[in-house]
Amino acid sequence: MKIPIYQIDAFTGKRFHGNPAAVCPLNEWLPDATLQDIAAENNLAETAFVVAKGGVPELRWFTPELEVDLCGHATLATAFVFKEYLNYARDEISFRTKSGILKVEYAGDMLSMVFPRKPGELCAAPDNLADALKVQPREVLKAADLMVVISTEDEVRRLKPDINKLKSYDFRGIIVTAKGNDVDFVSRFFAPRVGIAEDPVTGSSHVTLVPYWAQRLRKNNLTALQVSKRGGELFCEDMQDKVKIAGRAVSYLAGEIDV
Repeated sequence: MKIPIYQIDAFTGKRFHGNPAAVCPLNEWLPDATLQDIAAENNLAETAFVVAKGGVPELRWFTPELEVDLCGHATLATAFVFKEYLNYARDEISFRTKSGILKVEYAGDMLSMVFPRKPGELCAAPDNLADALKVQPREVLKAADLMVVISTEDEVRRLKPDINKLKSYDFRGIIVTAKGNDVDFVSRFFAPRVGIAEDPVTGSSHVTLVPYWAQRLRKNNLTALQVSKRGGELFCEDMQDKVKIAGRAVSYLAGEIDV
């Protein structure tokens, strides 16, 4: 069986930057074990699988190790594939996912997504967190991810955490963030528990980042950089119960895989 595959660099306007995601449109769902094997073989942070049989297309995301409930950059990449390769002509597209219906809007070269808003709750730092991150937290908040606020953008950029120690914390991932120098805020995202030492750009972490920085900076429209090695640019809006996240995408690869 041959399956189309596209590799898209998301949250960037420049190839070889942003976060690469594989997108595989399917005629019908394959066994979960097969989907997981494909994601492991691709060895990208996320592989998106989408079945577009009538109505609202169904979208699922897999890391090399497991299926996840929400992924921003692979959703943006999938919407990009529909527009660029699958002759989708409308100004918006919706996907049915494990996190509910996710909508992506097209505006020129920009794609914007609306996600459920998931603000973090202030909490005590888990044991040995400063040792694992090799930096002293200023604040720690918990949601699906653990969010750690530190002092400066330069500290976020220089961060070299102990990935094995981070794997011991019972959260999907660890967000480290600070106020930005030339943007509103910066972040990095580490998710060794789901097989990703560091994610280049993480749309889903911004459902927690945006409410925090909107409150701290007293503004609803925010610009953000994820300052991983590849880097990515996000344009965000804090809404009443949702978060809008926008970015660009570019194509790297289009082909077929044999299964």
